[in-house]
Amino acid sequence: MKYCIGLMSGTSLDGIDSVLLEIEGKGIDTKYKEIYFNCYPIDEDIKNEIHDSMDAKKSNVALICSLNYKLGNLFADACIDLCKKANISLDNVDFIASHGQTIYHNPNLEGKLVPSTLQIGEPSVIAYRTNTKVISNFRGKDIAAGGQGAPLVPYVDYILFNKYKKNIAIHNIGGIANTTILKKDTSKDEILAFDTGPGNMIIDELCRRLKGIEYDKNGEIAKRGRIDYELLNKMMSHSFFEQQPPKSTGREHFGSFYVEQLIKENNNIDANSLIATATEFTAETMADSYKRFILNNIDLDEIILCGGGAYNLTLRESLERKLKNIKISSMEDHSMNSFSKEAVAFAILGNECLNNIKSNIKSATGAKNYVVLGDITNS
Repeated sequence: MKYCIGLMSGTSLDGIDSVLLEIEGKGIDTKYKEIYFNCYPIDEDIKNEIHDSMDAKKSNVALICSLNYKLGNLFADACIDLCKKANISLDNVDFIASHGQTIYHNPNLEGKLVPSTLQIGEPSVIAYRTNTKVISNFRGKDIAAGGQGAPLVPYVDYILFNKYKKNIAIHNIGGIANTTILKKDTSKDEILAFDTGPGNMIIDELCRRLKGIEYDKNGEIAKRGRIDYELLNKMMSHSFFEQQPPKSTGREHFGSFYVEQLIKENNNIDANSLIATATEFTAETMADSYKRFILNNIDLDEIILCGGGAYNLTLRESLERKLKNIKISSMEDHSMNSFSKEAVAFAILGNECLNNIKSNIKSATGAKNYVVLGDITNS
């Protein structure tokens, strides 16, 4: 049994998800116990720098270089405080697995631009300040192998849910929403997983710009608004939704520029209704993905929601209406934590890296080969 820490800072920028685990075994025999979880808020100034680093007009090399080290220190702070709160010495932690902060993800060949992804949060800083081995850069090797570098969590979903004797989907609703399809008695080669589109990303950005708040708690604002179906149909015409899996997306398609245009072109729609329409959009893209790519071939018994969007009741109710013959549940219904899921996932991927186990899913990312994910930085 080892202690480890998993760190995840997602596209929603709602904080640094940090989890302390006891972990043992490897591969399909992995077992873990969650000791302590916390989400550390990101200072508004740094959050603005992250947004600027993703903005084609505001971004520059100096900003990204500096931010890489700032975030490394933030991630180290989270590890130190997490152990303090859990009353466990950092000296007892065997490794830290840090996903880092994605600032660019373009898995497709576009002109002179080759498929690429960039997560920052300097692992050397984390390793030095915590005196602990760090595993990071999980997406790079999959892209090198011809994959999209995403989604990576399906491998962990396979470990956690492969014993279920029914056809299930695990749908993470973070900034971007992604699903993993696990048929009963499935093999690793048969797993299907892909990004379904924006999760909380558009909703959260609208809340920041129009309401001055970080997110729509429980979907209460969306519940007060009216869905504009003409706008919804226009949003659904985005070419991403017609692409066949495997596929992934990010802020490049649905980030601040998208929301800026959304507000500018629909200034006749009140704030509540824009947020309601964006919430319906996320639910519709999720449901559409199942209808378009899954349900013709697989009879799904259950969809298990995780990530912050699992707590958006308006979103969940809309999804239940659209997929009325499928049970919709949350990680909590299965004695797990929706918020900590992805941080746990990268801790498990870090453990696989240290055991030299190949942990990408070719059918999910499109990679040519199975590869070991993650780079190791010693303390």
